[in-house]
Amino acid sequence: MTNSSRTASASRSTAETSIEIAIDLDGQGQGAANTGLPFFDHMLSQLGRHGGFNLQVDASGDLEVDAHHTVEDVGILLGSCFAESLGDKAGVRRFASISIPLDEAVVEAVVDLSGRPFLHYEVSPPGQKILGDPPFDPQLCEEFWRAFATSAALTLHITMIRGRNTHHIIEASFKAVARALRDAVRVEGTGIPSTKGVL
Repeated sequence: MTNSSRTASASRSTAETSIEIAIDLDGQGQGAANTGLPFFDHMLSQLGRHGGFNLQVDASGDLEVDAHHTVEDVGILLGSCFAESLGDKAGVRRFASISIPLDEAVVEAVVDLSGRPFLHYEVSPPGQKILGDPPFDPQLCEEFWRAFATSAALTLHITMIRGRNTHHIIEASFKAVARALRDAVRVEGTGIPSTKGVL
C-alpha cells in the first residue's frame, strides 16, 4: 500500500533500550538525535541532513554496559520506520550509488530498495575510538548499518576507497549512505520498479 505522506514514527522498548523515531522522507533535512552518544548523534544528524529527511531520534540505553545495544536498536527501529515510510515503493528510483569525500577519506555507498536485506561493509578505519563523552567505537557502525539494512529490507554496500582519519572515514560513510538513499527514494514514475510487480 502506498504511503502518500512518506512518513513514519515508532517506539521500541526493551530491557536494554527505549527509543522513539520519526522520519519524513520528503522533509528539508531537519531534525535532531539524542542518544547519549554525541558522535552517534552527529552521524544521525548527517544522515537526515544529507538524505533530505526530517529525522528525529530519541534514545536512552544501558550505556554504562556498552553502546552496542543503543546503536544497534536505533538501527533496527530506523530501518523499520524507513521501510514503513516508503510504502509499496511505487515510482521510486530504487537504485543509487555515490562516492563521498571528506578530506583524505572517500567512501562509496550503493543501495537497492530491493526488499531483500543484505549488507556488505568494507570499512576499515585505523581503529581508535572517536573522542567524546563517552568515546565512540567506530566498529559499532557496522552493527548499526546491518540492523538498518535488515529492518529496512534493502541491499546496502558501503566500501571505503581510502582514508586515514577515523572520524573522516565514518562521517564520509554516513554522508554517502544518506545521499544514496536520497537518490534511491526519489519518485520519478508511478509503477513499482520491478518486473515482479512488488518490492
